[in-house]
Amino acid sequence: MAELSLTDVQAAAGRIAGVAHRTPVLTSRTLDERAGAQVFLKAENFQRIGAFKFRGAFNAISRLSPDELSRGVTAYSSGNHAQAVALAAQLVGSKAAILMPADAPPTKVAAAKGYGAEVVSYDRYTQDRAALATELARDRGMTLIPPYDHYDVMAGQGTVALELIEEVGQLGALLVPVGGGGLMAGCATAATALSPGIRMIGVEPAAGDDHARSLAAGERVTIDVPRTIADGQAIATPGELTFTINRRLVGAFALVTDEEILAAMTFAFERLKIVLEPSGASALAALLAGRIQGLPERVGVVLSGGNVGLERFQALLAQG
Repeated sequence: MAELSLTDVQAAAGRIAGVAHRTPVLTSRTLDERAGAQVFLKAENFQRIGAFKFRGAFNAISRLSPDELSRGVTAYSSGNHAQAVALAAQLVGSKAAILMPADAPPTKVAAAKGYGAEVVSYDRYTQDRAALATELARDRGMTLIPPYDHYDVMAGQGTVALELIEEVGQLGALLVPVGGGGLMAGCATAATALSPGIRMIGVEPAAGDDHARSLAAGERVTIDVPRTIADGQAIATPGELTFTINRRLVGAFALVTDEEILAAMTFAFERLKIVLEPSGASALAALLAGRIQGLPERVGVVLSGGNVGLERFQALLAQG
């Protein structure tokens, strides 16, 4: 696959149909009033494993050969991709070994193990996870399923925007949380083809502004691994494949503070009656904090996940 297209996203939608959930679109009059726009929230916290990551993982793994499946898959992830690969491998009768940072949320580690995966720990601040995973895959003869820099993964994630626009129609803007950029690359590919003129706006933590810096520089910029409550977005540099797509299709990257993310998590819990993890709330945070200027009449927002344990959720909201 030389590049990503709407056709690839539509093909992915066919593969995941009946396996991945078609997640609900939520609305809120209170949110519309605060935003000054009609807002449609794509609730991926209701996806299998609690986040959008299942879409891309299953699409990629479902395309492997019987021989590849017999040898198993490996991945690296702070949590959601780990769970997604573990479950997808289980569903197709394969096995998984996942590299997860030592400080990953315990609930995410437990969930990955619960889906049958072997979890291998590493230090996210001193070790190169991609290099470790490549070595692990080579040593065991497994297939590496990257969390974002993979066309089949991106195509699967793009079904988020595909479903949203199929359900609500044309949008003037779509706000998407950005970590490695795979969700945005897939969504931007689908949304710009289906809703011409749409503004694609990525949202990342202020402490981890690698995409904003990279877009301004016109090339991938590497920063220190960000320390933020949004663990799913604690990435030091955009993906190589994802940035090539996002540099072309994304108009801007908005930044939100941890405090603004906490406020969005609180709003989602009190007003929408849903639980979001910090990364899953970042795009909503940008909207609530007024980070997007000149909003169009109809705005989509991706709520990317809800994987947060009870104790951490309570502690975060108390902190907010």
